[in-house]
Amino acid sequence: MAVERSRSLRRALGLLEALGTDDIVAAGGCGVTELAALTGGEKSQVSRVLATLADGGFVDRDVRTRRYRLGWQMFALAARAGDQRLLNAAGPVLVRLVREIGESSHLSVLRGNDVLTLLTESPLRAVQAVSWIGRLAPATSTSSGRALLLDHDREQLAAMFGSEGWPAATAKSPRDVDDLLGRITLARAAGYARVEEESELGLVAVAAPVRAASGRIVAAVNISAPRFRLGRRLARAGAAVAAAAADLTAALGRPEPALMEEAFA
Repeated sequence: MAVERSRSLRRALGLLEALGTDDIVAAGGCGVTELAALTGGEKSQVSRVLATLADGGFVDRDVRTRRYRLGWQMFALAARAGDQRLLNAAGPVLVRLVREIGESSHLSVLRGNDVLTLLTESPLRAVQAVSWIGRLAPATSTSSGRALLLDHDREQLAAMFGSEGWPAATAKSPRDVDDLLGRITLARAAGYARVEEESELGLVAVAAPVRAASGRIVAAVNISAPRFRLGRRLARAGAAVAAAAADLTAALGRPEPALMEEAFA
């Protein structure tokens, strides 16, 4: 019995590692047959293990494509014990943004085709945007998603989302890959992504990418708020998130002791 449990655990860990590879994440997930081939397991065994992992939120299954991808629980755990370097440095940056702009600030990462919010700092206000911490949002119609996709070209975007026929959250959501690419091009030129009622009516947001020492985009810093309150200040907020993302990028490139001292100062 103990041996079988150990084997099941190894199968589960192998599947999670496979789903976390760059190629599978970029493809938006992987099917049972391919996962079985990649991990050397039998299809029936792989299917059973995936079902158990899905019950716990460790993997998600796309009902349309039947592909599996890492689930929200994996990222919730990562927020607590994963890249503490990024998370520790981000806290003070988000707090400064709230003080400067007076609106909610967030740290997000790309998770397949979606955006996952890991950290949030909010001011004390009666009216606020819905908290997205630990939840997923479409990368195509959010400012954080656009910032995280800033280095993607048309071919990469089409591989992730398809070329056309996208579902639209609002009338202002991008409808196809060329529409999205045009908006990303504007974000590159501005230094930050700007979204006005694309994911939710009445909600506006700005975001900028955070880069690792290698130059790869690893996260996004974002401010979101109701349009009636932030709409006229989006340019100022955009400049603020760009500066905050640059500060966080610089912090990630510094030696660990200096970073940790600043995070807890």
